[in-house]
Amino acid sequence: MHSSIKMVIAVGVAASVLAVPSVAHAEERTCRGTLGAVTVDNLRVPDNATCTLQGTRVKGTIKVESNAQLTATSVNVVGNVQGENFRAVKLTRSTVGGSVQLVQGGTATIQGNKIEGTLLFDDNGGRIVAGNNTIDSDLQAFQNTGGVQVKSNRIDGNLQCKENRPAPTGGANIVQGNKEDQCSRL
Repeated sequence: MHSSIKMVIAVGVAASVLAVPSVAHAEERTCRGTLGAVTVDNLRVPDNATCTLQGTRVKGTIKVESNAQLTATSVNVVGNVQGENFRAVKLTRSTVGGSVQLVQGGTATIQGNKIEGTLLFDDNGGRIVAGNNTIDSDLQAFQNTGGVQVKSNRIDGNLQCKENRPAPTGGANIVQGNKEDQCSRL
């Protein structure tokens, strides 16, 4: 009797272990060079690397690391595009399901995109251009020192600019929320 109980318990334990769903982990692809019309999970542009994307689909997030450069045209990013201490980011004619966050980097050109989250430029030293984008949330430019141009964007949230030197230039932005501080006339 005891052996049949042990057998039932052993079979039950084995079945419960097999029934536990495995956790899916998104793979991270490192980009040095060029990627075309392929699909990847997450994408990382490592320190000092240059990455060119053309028609690429990213199911997660793109991260641009220190002194790295990203040129992305006609890409579809389900998550975010994030750059910190980057050298240059150029994003054109693309769709981003999350936010674009570019912090403490160099130059950035964000043109002709559909961004479902916020477009943020914070504490960058190079020239910043944001033009002809459709942004479902806010466009924010804070403490940038290389010059900021904000022109012909459709913004469902607010256009917020503070402590940029020189002050941002541009105009013809359609803003559903408020145009604030340095961008109040743009």
